[in-house]
Amino acid sequence: MRWRDSRASENVEDYRGKRPPRGGGMGMKFGLGTIVLVVIAYLLGIDPRVVMGLAEVGGQIQQRAPQQSAPAGAPSDEMGQFVARVLGETEDTWGEIFRAGGQQYPAPRLVLFTEAAQSACGFASSASGPFYCPADQKVYIDLAFFRQLETEFRAGGDFAMAYVMAHEVGHHVQTVLGISERVRASQQRASQEQANQLQVRMELQADCFAGVWANHANAKRQILEPGDVEEAMRAAAAVGDDVIQKRTQGYVVPESWTHGSAQQRQQWFVRGFESGSLQACDTFGAG
Repeated sequence: MRWRDSRASENVEDYRGKRPPRGGGMGMKFGLGTIVLVVIAYLLGIDPRVVMGLAEVGGQIQQRAPQQSAPAGAPSDEMGQFVARVLGETEDTWGEIFRAGGQQYPAPRLVLFTEAAQSACGFASSASGPFYCPADQKVYIDLAFFRQLETEFRAGGDFAMAYVMAHEVGHHVQTVLGISERVRASQQRASQEQANQLQVRMELQADCFAGVWANHANAKRQILEPGDVEEAMRAAAAVGDDVIQKRTQGYVVPESWTHGSAQQRQQWFVRGFESGSLQACDTFGAG
């Protein structure tokens, strides 16, 4: 990925190496142990063993106190510069897409943390992976996740990391467009299995939005290099529910999925990438 010439976003809060704030959150009472992970899994409708692996927090945790302030702006280290510039690419691209539709795009903030973070959606450890919190409109990432993606899941590469970030920003786009609110309302009236199915469609749409971003960013600024799309495809497959369940529990339970299979995630990313159209990302109207 050609990222060094991209604009670095200033919407970055770097908590790496800092302790999360004391008090006010579920995690402050219970620490980083199994209890927190099991509670998060229960609230998300995910098998706790999946959460112990590579699942994301889907934004359904009860609202908690926000994290303490941190210096804003692009970090100076290599990885910090990379994520700041990828975030800048998403800001520029979604800003252009929204303006073309007569709307304004309010950019999310990116929070970098080590081991644990306190968001407005609750307390999370690194084991929960990158996540987006709609309550404070921030994306949270422990950069150690990218090393895990490369070493344990053999899905490394700079564009694999960019795909993960673009997926989380896709959740922000859903929030801005009002999609998330409508889906949450439907989930509250649904059974657990139906709520999981709605969540799968939410996640697949975020994958499709990541593809839309890649299409437009490359058309405008030629960010892609040979092999980049394949990196994204490997990452999408690595975080498929079927792959995670096979890895963590040895068998697959489709009724408990909240993100979609490896094939589904790849399929919707490609659909967004090839079309470059938000209308092509209607996962809720798809069969």
